Amino acid sequence: MSRPLAALIGAAVLFAAPLVNAQGGDIQAGKTKSLSCMGCHAIEGYNNVYPAFRVPRLGGQHQAYIVSALQAYKSGQRPHKTMKAQATSLSDQDMQDIAAYFASLSAQ
Repeated sequence: MSRPLAALIGAAVLFAAPLVNAQGGDIQAGKTKSLSCMGCHAIEGYNNVYPAFRVPRLGGQHQAYIVSALQAYKSGQRPHKTMKAQATSLSDQDMQDIAAYFASLSAQ
């Protein structure tokens, strides 16, 4: 096999593999799994009306923090009905994937 052909095959394999970060989250899977999150967490300056609070943007947030927060919502340690409802259906891998995706975005 020629060297350029081997390099081309190697690049194709590299780009075809899912983008997985060191903490085990799949960024591409997280992008898909986080679609329902984007309705609130991707809106610049979004505030919830009642009860009143600022909804944080998650782009650029640390992956471990997002996973920890999702686990706390799921267990009820963090009281927020909407977030508990969202987190309850998430597996540990889902949380890692979603957190990896948000961590991969630039903080804005």
